[in-house]
Parts: sequence; structure tokens; C-alpha cells
Amino acid sequence: MKSGIIPAPIAGLPWRLILLLCSLTFFGALVLYSAAGGNLQPWAGKHVTRFSIFLAMAIVMSRFPLSFWKTMTFPVYGVLAVMLIIVEAIGFVGGGSQRWIDLGFMRLQPSELMKPAVVMAVAWFFDRLPPSRINSFDAVWPVALIIGLPWIMVAIQPDLGTSIAIVFGGIVVAFLAGWPLRYFVGAGAALAALIPVGYFFLLEPYQQNRVATFLDPESDPLGTGYHISQSKIAIGSGGLTGKGFLDGTQSHLDYLPEGHTDFVFSTMAEEWGMVGGLGVLFGFFLLLRWGLNVSMKSRERFGQLAAAGLTCTIFFYIAVNLLMVMGLAPVVGIPLPFLSHGGSSMLTVMICVGLIMSIERHPGTRSGGFG
Repeated sequence: MKSGIIPAPIAGLPWRLILLLCSLTFFGALVLYSAAGGNLQPWAGKHVTRFSIFLAMAIVMSRFPLSFWKTMTFPVYGVLAVMLIIVEAIGFVGGGSQRWIDLGFMRLQPSELMKPAVVMAVAWFFDRLPPSRINSFDAVWPVALIIGLPWIMVAIQPDLGTSIAIVFGGIVVAFLAGWPLRYFVGAGAALAALIPVGYFFLLEPYQQNRVATFLDPESDPLGTGYHISQSKIAIGSGGLTGKGFLDGTQSHLDYLPEGHTDFVFSTMAEEWGMVGGLGVLFGFFLLLRWGLNVSMKSRERFGQLAAAGLTCTIFFYIAVNLLMVMGLAPVVGIPLPFLSHGGSSMLTVMICVGLIMSIERHPGTRSGGFG
């Protein structure tokens, strides 16, 4: 590969990772093509185009040294915080929530981009914090501020799924950085005590319905439980090998709502069966293993924490979406990476990939592919 025939910059690209991402994305495009009744529009064509652009962006990001991203962490965090304020003022309203800024060619969701920004900001903080002060209050309040400000702004949009994801990414980094276990036990106990208050006074009525539906989806199968019921039917009807490409019924007959976004896995499972589902899961396993390998082999604390946090952010997308479509978690509007149609979520995931690639390229952090 590194002979004179192929230029060194091209030969040096992480081709196994790129092939994996392309495989997941093009398989997702097949699912979206089928969901549209055998048409590239309106989803499959845009899906591939966006991925191509964002993959090029990730490769460009990987060329910048880790020191550059450390310098840019808080300026980017600040810009995104301002964008969240702009969303509250003039943001586009869709599905009952005010989350987007309409750029014309796409609707940008700043809260999505805040997920990797919070991970990078918390990693930056712990990189500068002396290890001897990890048990002090000085290691708590800055992290609470970094996570809490965007969490509040996203929660009032309202966007429960994204707000939880922001907290999850930041807390994972804090845990890996060495926060004492008592912090998490205490926070968990406080959260459990506040759940009734949050349910009755903080959640919107439609969010309360989602929680109630999760606890008893069969109580209203034609109303609030319709999404989950149809999702389970689609997944179960696929069997071992599926009904066949373009032969799904739940999505083609419009029984399955949001079959191209939140419930794209259900659309896929109906046509490709358990075999297709396991193939997708194996692809995600390889991606997550690569990210964790980069984290473990990084020689810088910032690189270790950032790569692990970014990998866990991608994991959050995967885990919550799959639990959601199988009725094991409330419906919170989290798309499935590389399969779901959506620009902001794909942009966020590819930013995570680009940053991890940059950490991998940093001196002494080569992970050796997927192994």
C-alpha cells in the first residue's frame, strides 16, 4: 500500500475503519431506499451524500494535531452555547420542540453538536487538574457548570434524549478521570428521590405519556403505545432471515411511524431479519472497539479521556435507540448512527469519529486498526 504507486497520504488513511463506516452507511441507504418504496428520494440519496461530505470532514479533522483540538475546545463550546440561545430566540419548531436552526440546505441542531463539545471540555478540565485534587470540591463545580449549562438549555427546548446524552458523555469522562465512587452513589440516590418530582412537574405531558407507555405499552396500543407495538411487530415478523429486500409490510403500508429515523432498525429487521440485525451489531462492535483501543493506547491524559468519552457518546446513540425500538426504554428520539436519516445526528457522530482519528494519529497513539 505504501509503494510509490499510491501517494503516502492516501495509503496512510485508516482504510479498515473507512470501509466499516461505508458498509454501515450504504446498508443504511438500502434500508432507507426500501422505506421510500424503492426510491432514492427523499432519504437514501441524501443519506449517502451527507455521509460522503462528513467522511471527508472527519479525514480533514484527523490531520490536525491533538494540541489544536485542545486549544479549540472552549471556543467551540462557547459558540455552541450561544447557538443554543439563538435556538430559544428564533429556532425552527418541529414536532412540538424548538431545536433547530434552519440553514437552508439542512436544519442544524446545535444541541447535537454539544454532545462531543461537552466531552472535550470535561476532558480538557481533567487534563489540567492536578491528580491530587481529584477528591476536592474544585474537581466538582467546574464539571457541574460545563455539563449543567447546556443541559438546562437543551432540557427546556424540550429534548429529553439529547439532554440525557449530554450528561452521560460528561459523567463518563468524570468517572474515567477518577471521580470518587461516592459521588455517583450520592447522585444516583438523589436522582431516584427526585424522579417523582421530575415526572409530575418537569416533564411535558407527551414525555409523561412516553414513560407510561414504556411501563405498560399494551395499555393503549392504538394511541401512545402505537409506535412501540408496531416496532415489535416489525422486528418479530422478520424472523431469522427477514421477509426480503423491498418486501417489508409494516413500513411500506405505513404501520410503522418514523421508519426512516428513530425506528429504522425495525424497518431493517423486518426485511433482513436477525441475520441483518446481528450484522449491524457486529459493525457497531468493531467501531466501538476501535475507539476504546485508541483511548487505551493514547499516551496523553486528554487523549485517553476524550477518545473514551467520544466512543461512549456513539455507544449512547446505539444503545438507547436499540433499547427504544425493542420497548426496553422510553421513546426519546435518539437516531441510530449510519442507518437513520438525519443530518445533525450524522454530523455529530462523524465529528466524534474525526476527533478519535486525530487522537489516533497523534504521536504514540496508533491503535493498530480494530485489534
